[in-house]
Amino acid sequence: MSQQNYRLINIDKLDPESSSNFPVSTLSPPVAPISITDVQSLAGQIRQLLRGGDAEGALRGALENVPYGGDDRSKEVHLATVVEILQSIKQSDMSPVLGRIYKSEGGTEALDVLMKYLYEGMAHGSQMSSSSGKSVSPQPTGFSQVVSRGSGEGGGAAMSVLLSWHEKLVEVAGPGSIVRVMTDRRTV
Repeated sequence: MSQQNYRLINIDKLDPESSSNFPVSTLSPPVAPISITDVQSLAGQIRQLLRGGDAEGALRGALENVPYGGDDRSKEVHLATVVEILQSIKQSDMSPVLGRIYKSEGGTEALDVLMKYLYEGMAHGSQMSSSSGKSVSPQPTGFSQVVSRGSGEGGGAAMSVLLSWHEKLVEVAGPGSIVRVMTDRRTV
């Protein structure tokens, strides 16, 4: 009689629906590539809306045109644009803006994208304040929009704004938004 150790059998090879039997790349939806110049022109258009006083329209534009197919630099430029928009909206206007976006068509997806940007901004916040050589800027001048608000504390002011937005976003969209963001394979 043969001795076989059944704990060493790879049962995934026997299951036709196992993840080892199909390409994992099919789990992510395909995204169209986008160039840095397209992202910079979009940032300029969004900034025009912001200067015109339409902060909600600027936020919607930024959340609906996410450069999923862009390179890291494109994503950093768009992140800086989103953080600039978030910093320009007063705290008393946060909940009403989020409520209107949530009730609109595609509102849940837009708020999920905003949650992605909040987490990405929090992740980059400490790096931007500690490394002076790497600046995130949608402008060709090199001025960093993320370290704005006139305070010399680096990313501290931006982090405070991002945390305030996170609190309001969870109140409006619920904790399900956090779960959807953590499981989405598309990154901002």
